[in-house]
Amino acid sequence: MINNCLVFLLALLAAVPAFSAQHVPVHPRSSVESGEQASVREVVEMERLSKEASLHRDAEFSQRTLAEDYVAITPLGQVTTKQENVSARKSGQLRYQTIDVSDMVVRVYGDTAVVTARADVKGHQLGEDFSGPYRYTRVWVRRAGHWQAVSYQATVTQ
Repeated sequence: MINNCLVFLLALLAAVPAFSAQHVPVHPRSSVESGEQASVREVVEMERLSKEASLHRDAEFSQRTLAEDYVAITPLGQVTTKQENVSARKSGQLRYQTIDVSDMVVRVYGDTAVVTARADVKGHQLGEDFSGPYRYTRVWVRRAGHWQAVSYQATVTQ
């Protein structure tokens, strides 16, 4: 069970997307807000790509988009790294059937974005089911013009 939650979190890290509520002003009042809107759209796209990468077990996506100092905390409180995430994807032992994201909120602070959302997941690791509802937080940082995930935390919900 612990390994399942660890791998689930690792894969979800590079997984969960965004199609629901985001903090995007409808009528921007300044160029700063317009820049913020562009950043929100970019992060929402990174979340979407992350979900697709998880569904297709794309380890290269994790290699490209996780910062070298990336840290994740699993639903069981384990700390995992970028390399552990990439290895979990490459192993092929983790399989997602669906990842449905809702209640997503993206908040931008300069070159940092904080994403919070719900994810209803169906999947198996080594034949063991880890399906269920989760809440997660992911932190993205823009470095050299590209968004990288630096932190992720998931919690099982009821």
